[in-house]
Amino acid sequence: MFGLGIIGFLIYAYTIYDVLTSGFGPGNDKIVWILVVIFLPLLGTLLWFLVGKRSAR
Repeated sequence: MFGLGIIGFLIYAYTIYDVLTSGFGPGNDKIVWILVVIFLPLLGTLLWFLVGKRSAR
């Protein structure tokens, strides 16, 4: 059970890193995505990899 917690934390940390290093255009998109991932960890992570990552190209 402890191993799943570590894996979950690593995925969460990678999501925040990925948002921070993504190339967004001008605007507040990066800040909004960081807030979504921080305040809604599971849902925010899923949304980032399904929707947000494509919009950050």
